[in-house]
Amino acid sequence: MTMERRSVLKKLGVAGAFGGLAGCVGVQEQGESGGSSEGGSGSSGSAGNGSGSGNESGSGSSEESGPAGEALAWYALPDTELPARKETLEQFNDNSKHTIEGADISDMRKKTTSAIPAGQGPETFEWAHDLAGDYLDRGFIVGQGDQLSVSMDTFTDAAAQASQYDDKTIGLPHAAETVALVYNKEYVDEAPETVADMKKTMEEVHDPGNNMYGMGMPYADPYFLSAWAHAFGGYYFDRSKDEELGVGKSETVKGIQFTVDNFVPYMPNDPAYEPQASAFAEGNAAFAINGPWYLSTLNEKGVDYGIAKLPKPEGGDPQPFTGISLWYFSKAMGEGGANAAAARSFIEWFVTNEDLALQAAEETGSIPVLESLAGSDDLPENVRGFSEAVQQGRPMPADPKMNKVWDPVKAALTKAFNGKDVQQAMETAAKEIRSNWE
Repeated sequence: MTMERRSVLKKLGVAGAFGGLAGCVGVQEQGESGGSSEGGSGSSGSAGNGSGSGNESGSGSSEESGPAGEALAWYALPDTELPARKETLEQFNDNSKHTIEGADISDMRKKTTSAIPAGQGPETFEWAHDLAGDYLDRGFIVGQGDQLSVSMDTFTDAAAQASQYDDKTIGLPHAAETVALVYNKEYVDEAPETVADMKKTMEEVHDPGNNMYGMGMPYADPYFLSAWAHAFGGYYFDRSKDEELGVGKSETVKGIQFTVDNFVPYMPNDPAYEPQASAFAEGNAAFAINGPWYLSTLNEKGVDYGIAKLPKPEGGDPQPFTGISLWYFSKAMGEGGANAAAARSFIEWFVTNEDLALQAAEETGSIPVLESLAGSDDLPENVRGFSEAVQQGRPMPADPKMNKVWDPVKAALTKAFNGKDVQQAMETAAKEIRSNWE
C-alpha cells in the first residue's frame, strides 16, 4: 500500500486498513518567493523548532483593505463529513468579503497532477504533508511564508515543521494522525508508562493456544514500526543528515531488534494488518498499536479501550511518524492578487479556529495541531491520547526519495518477524534502496 493512501485513511473513512509523517523540513526563510522552488532532493536547512523565527508577520492587513477575491478549495472527505465542511465554508463566506468555493475530489493526487499544470487547479487543496517534496519540485505548490499573518508558533512543533520544505512554508496545518498505544481496560487499569510494565501484562494475558495475545501491532509496515526504529537514535531516511539513508545503521537495527525481542513473542503469528488488528478488536489482546482510523472498528465491536502515548523502552524514546494535514498553497496563489488573498484569508481562519478544531475532534476524532489545544483537557479522552502521541512523534519525510524506502524496509521487517537476522535484513534493504535511487 502506498504512503499516499496511508496518509489520508482517516479522510477516506477506510476502516481496518494501513495507517498514515524525519528531518525533512527547514526553518522558513526571510522573504519567500511566491514562485516554484528547487526540488525536494536539495539540501535542507536545519529542522529547527518550526517557530518561523518571527518571519510570519506578512501582509494580513493588506488583504483586509484589498479587493474581494474568489478562490477554489479542494478536499477529499467521507460523505459523513461533507455537510460540516459545507457549513464551514458558508460560515467563512458569510463573514468575509471573500468567497471560497469548495469541491470534494475523489482522487486528489490524480486530479491535482493533471489540473495544476494546465492552469485549472484550485488556489488551495487539503492533503497530507508528505506530498510537499514532490509537488514543490514540480512547481505545483509555492512558498507563501512572507505573505502570512499567522505565526508558526501557533502550531505544535511537528505541525509547523511539516508545513515547511526547503525553507519554504508551503501550507498551513490543521490536523494530525499517528499511532498510539491502545489498551483493553478489561486487562489494564491504566496505560503503562514503560515497555517493561507493558511486558508484565502481556506475559499474563498471552495464551495463543486459547486465542489470547499480549498485543496486536501490524508489523510488516515501516509506518507502524517507526516509533521503535527511531527510539534509539535510528531513522529510515533523514535528508538533513550527512548520511540520508539510515535503514542499515546500528541505531535503527537496534530499534527493530527491540521489537523482535519485546513485542513479537506476544503477537499473532501473521504480521499483516488484519490479523494483528483483529486480535485486539475481538477482545483477545491486552494492547494494540494503531491509529485513529481504528477506533470506529473498536466502537462497533464494543471494546472498552483507552488511548495513551507509546510507553518508553529502557534507554530509548519512541518517536512515531506523524501525518499532518495541510491546506497547501497551490501554484495559483503564486500569481498573487485578490484570489490568492482570499485563499490565504480562508486558510488562516480555518487553521486557527479553535471551535472548528474542537468540533472536528468531537465528531470525527480529528487530532488538533494548535498549540493551545494539543493535549488539552477540552479534547475528548481518546483524542487526547492520540494528541499526546503526536507530540512524541516526528513528521513523515516529504522528500520524494522516501518513496523508494518503504517497500524494501517492509520486506526486511517481514524477515525480522519470521526470525531472520535483523541486521542482515536491514542491510539488504539499504542496499536495495540505494540501487533504486540510482
